[in-house]
Amino acid sequence: MDDRTIDKVFAGGLEDLPPVSSKIVRIFTSSTFTDTTLERNTLMAEVYPKIKEYCREKHGLEFQVVDMRWGVRDEATDDHMTTELCMREIKNCQRLSMGPNFVVFLGQKYGYRPIPTIILATELILLKETLSSMGVDVHLLDLWYKKDTNAVPHIFILQPISSILINFNNKRVPKLQAQDQGIWWDTLGKMQKLLRKAAHMCFINGKMSADAMHNYFMSVTEREVINGILDVEGTKAHCLGYIRYINNINLQNIKKASNFLDIVNRGLDAEAARLLSNLRDERLCAKLEASNLVKYTVEWMGREGLAHDTHEEYLSHFLAHFYKNITKLVDRAMRKEDSSAQGVIVTEILQHLHACNNSVSSFYGREESLAKAKDYILGNADTPLILYGAGGCGKTSLLAKCAAMCFPWYGDRNSIPLLILRFLGTTPDSSALTPMLISLCQQISYNFMLPMEDIPDDLVPLTAHFKQLLSYGTTEQPLVVFLDSVDQMTGATGANKLTWLPSKLPKHCKIVISCVNEPGDEVISQDYLLLRRIIDSEECFLEVASLGEALATKVMRQWLVAANRDVNNYQWRVVCNALAECSLPIFVKLVFAEICRWKSYSKPQDTQLAVSVMDSIFKLFERIEIQHGRLLVTHALAYITAAKSGLSETELEDLISLDDKVLDDVYQYHMPPVRRIPPLLWTRIRNDLPNYLSEREADGVSVLSWYHRQFRDAARERYFSDETMSIYFHSSIADYFLGIWGGGNPKPFKYTEIQRHRFNLADKEGSADRKVPPQPLVYHGKDGKVSRYNLRKFGELPYHLVRAKRFSDLYNHVLFNYQWLHAKIASCPLQSALSDYEDACIHVNDKEASSF
Repeated sequence: MDDRTIDKVFAGGLEDLPPVSSKIVRIFTSSTFTDTTLERNTLMAEVYPKIKEYCREKHGLEFQVVDMRWGVRDEATDDHMTTELCMREIKNCQRLSMGPNFVVFLGQKYGYRPIPTIILATELILLKETLSSMGVDVHLLDLWYKKDTNAVPHIFILQPISSILINFNNKRVPKLQAQDQGIWWDTLGKMQKLLRKAAHMCFINGKMSADAMHNYFMSVTEREVINGILDVEGTKAHCLGYIRYINNINLQNIKKASNFLDIVNRGLDAEAARLLSNLRDERLCAKLEASNLVKYTVEWMGREGLAHDTHEEYLSHFLAHFYKNITKLVDRAMRKEDSSAQGVIVTEILQHLHACNNSVSSFYGREESLAKAKDYILGNADTPLILYGAGGCGKTSLLAKCAAMCFPWYGDRNSIPLLILRFLGTTPDSSALTPMLISLCQQISYNFMLPMEDIPDDLVPLTAHFKQLLSYGTTEQPLVVFLDSVDQMTGATGANKLTWLPSKLPKHCKIVISCVNEPGDEVISQDYLLLRRIIDSEECFLEVASLGEALATKVMRQWLVAANRDVNNYQWRVVCNALAECSLPIFVKLVFAEICRWKSYSKPQDTQLAVSVMDSIFKLFERIEIQHGRLLVTHALAYITAAKSGLSETELEDLISLDDKVLDDVYQYHMPPVRRIPPLLWTRIRNDLPNYLSEREADGVSVLSWYHRQFRDAARERYFSDETMSIYFHSSIADYFLGIWGGGNPKPFKYTEIQRHRFNLADKEGSADRKVPPQPLVYHGKDGKVSRYNLRKFGELPYHLVRAKRFSDLYNHVLFNYQWLHAKIASCPLQSALSDYEDACIHVNDKEASSF
């Protein structure tokens, strides 16, 4: 990042923002389903844990692999969503990853070629007309593809398999399931032939392009390679390719051979072989640099053809090369990073500037409130402006819009404001009072070229210093501070919580803050009531009300147009009835997300809406639980909700992989090669919560947490109503950060009855290494010196030990542990260490303390 960009970020500029520096290495591994099982299982068991350890210890980065086929037993999913999810995940890896983001393994199998889930109505009508003109029956396409006129333009959608073959997912009756699965594969084959025949004829007749035709012939793997390598720039820094040829594959054993070759009618599929050769030997080799592409040739040996014991030399070379090259790409990317103290401040500011732009992108209306805010900002008021209202009423969006409008507002006066903006509670440095004030002081000091060393650590002098800095604004560069959700801030209680806020402001300085107010609930509204006592001017309080039915419906229509969606007349009446009951912006967003799922052919019972925010969130949770498994969803969302600062996706996968209640449910019908959760399962859940989980940085790591307070409250009510379960989740997270099962220590588990019966197991119990990392206080380099501290452990462990009521562990490992205290004080502000004692004092009673 150049000096000019850094200056712009410190000044609060919102245009052309650089991306927030990533704290994660996230690679998408692309391969066909059956021919790389050996390699992928060995990577999962032996190499990924080492890379994870390397990234954490050397660079403080999280390492995550997105292998959408590992741990999954069947390529055909009921909703046909896997291909779309894969493409979305590739984009996520490209957006998030530090260094490598895509690795492809290609052999001699072109792989699964699904029919499109969505086809433009005009295109499918053309294909069907072409088939009909050739005298071909199209009833199969009519049965499986339904027209959705809610999409703009109209589309045909491939129906869920179980909507027609009702036993497709019925694991409880394997015979019926196998029967329906057989029918599906037969049906799929017939539809593939129909669509390809029609597409080919349309191409010959000049009615379809070569690319449009190829869409009906393409494998998932080719589509991944196009999105991950062929269509992207800078592959040398981000991509690796592995090609493996097996000589003398035994075609006599057709079942084994079909794992490594495309077989049709008990012979080689010539069409698939041609398509693979074009992808693997021509396009991939032409695009990917020779240094990033490795080719292996091995012999078909033994009963399996390819196995650990027969191909040890190949495997060890492949694994060593993979480890060396992934870590090399990470090292190369990290050399360009700014890890200085200034870089840390830039990252903090950038997160809030991006959050502002995201909020503003879907903002409509509120002209009257904006006019009042403009009058305040450009006027002579010398007190802060308070935006208040109920949870979900749109305070954050309005505050963000006001912040964004500051530049044009002041531009009319030839002034360029210094914009200081924080969405409190969204990052660790904006969650507690002391680090938040330090962060504000650092940003102001940079802009006025004041020494940052003068910023005190202690709250009382820090508050005085902050108030003094506010006087540095000028006519040419007024100082405008926006602080969203002061009620979300921790680190001070009672009257002390807002003593830092000046009731009178110096000239050329304005402060706008937002705060929740729920009439009738003094606990939630305590900060608002305190502000009323501090600031006695009624003009400085601006209520943010619901949108109102008229504006809500107008906004809904605009969002639908922007999303290329529509609803039918009956569905629109359902929407209007719901908005008449509640028009809070958060409710409008929930309704919009729900109706975007509706098809024109959806049944009335599937197009119902709740009429309150909480009920809408519960309805969403209920749908996701039914779709993805109640136990898995409950535990995944409970862990995110329980975490103090959120969880990284790696931590979440680790926690679920240690949770035998979930694994017993996921693996009740088969035995995994490594006892971990398949990455695809969490990816599918996250995909159904698109804008409700936010990514932010905590303790130097990218974490997920709830974007809205209402979601956190709803999740707590739903998943933590039972104290036993609350203790279970907090205790599990505490065990994880204590490192009890880390570093190769196997965790015991019990086999399910179904597993014992199916696999003839004599033992009731087993144990398995869950491939989770150790959790030392300090990481050391090769020279034995301290390379970095385990900030995640310092941030999360005390919090969870307290809430799991494990006070003995709290005393032994944290509060009265010299190594812990030395390491924490060496790496964190003193206030952070003291807050562990304050938290314990609130939750530990005298009896428990005296028993220690």
